[in-house]
Amino acid sequence: MFTAFHRSAILAASLFSAATFAAQEPPSRPEPASSPALAGPAAALRDALAAACAHNEKDFANAFTVLNREAFSRMTAAARVSLMKRFVLLDDQGQPSSSSNPAGRPIVRCQTSIGAAEMQIGGADLRENLAFLPLEIRDADDVQASPMHVRIGMVRESGQWKILSLGLLLLDLPSLEAEWDAAEIGPNEQEALKTLKSLAAAIEGYRKSFTKLPESLAALGPPLHGPPNGQAANLVDSDVANGLKGGYTFRYVLTTNSTSGAQARFELAATPAAYGRGGRRSFFRDGDGKFHAADHQGAVGSANDPPID
Repeated sequence: MFTAFHRSAILAASLFSAATFAAQEPPSRPEPASSPALAGPAAALRDALAAACAHNEKDFANAFTVLNREAFSRMTAAARVSLMKRFVLLDDQGQPSSSSNPAGRPIVRCQTSIGAAEMQIGGADLRENLAFLPLEIRDADDVQASPMHVRIGMVRESGQWKILSLGLLLLDLPSLEAEWDAAEIGPNEQEALKTLKSLAAAIEGYRKSFTKLPESLAALGPPLHGPPNGQAANLVDSDVANGLKGGYTFRYVLTTNSTSGAQARFELAATPAAYGRGGRRSFFRDGDGKFHAADHQGAVGSANDPPID
């Protein structure tokens, strides 16, 4: 259940910048389980883990400092989900539940369709406005499996405890944001081209069924009620019908005076919704059915761009 990817990510987090972090740590002051100070960071981490399990982006973002929360909001949807997965070491969205061990330490269970993880938060070491909590993560369905141990750093900001580090990796989401954007550009561009080709096929399917071209992308989407019809043919999902999917915007233009018959022609374009954030190239389908691609700094492409398969 715990993938090799997640294991290696946690290991890298534990090793990264260890020397720098250790040099910054003042002497610790351990707190008993009943301490209100401990309840603060432990409860905050418990809530963050539950949000990560459920892929609840709003509640998960509240666990971060202001700077990291702003960066998290700018990340692509895939990057935000990827970060939440790292905290619970599960690939699927789950159902969280909370309990306590005999010592009163919080336990978060994340149940998914393919398995479950159990996360137990240990006693905190308080260091003025910093708190460090040991986190034990185990496969709840395999009692023989060895648990993973991670140390979570928390910082008090405006009177509330926020996540500062995962292992010994300081969470600098503005920097990670740029790395995730760069990593996602290639796959997102390929997915945008795939969607553009599927959209062209859907338009031709509409022509075959209704002997004309649709007047807009909305006519290809699912109907609100009843069977498919000329105003809602159910040939693409609602995102594509609204012209936005996977960080790309899709434009449909009729290039002939009439929508009827085999001679009616159309063009399609896919452009990054936010240039550089998951996509740089603009894609274009010309009236002859050929596809083109080029970097237009976020502007719409044209038939003069290099062809692409």
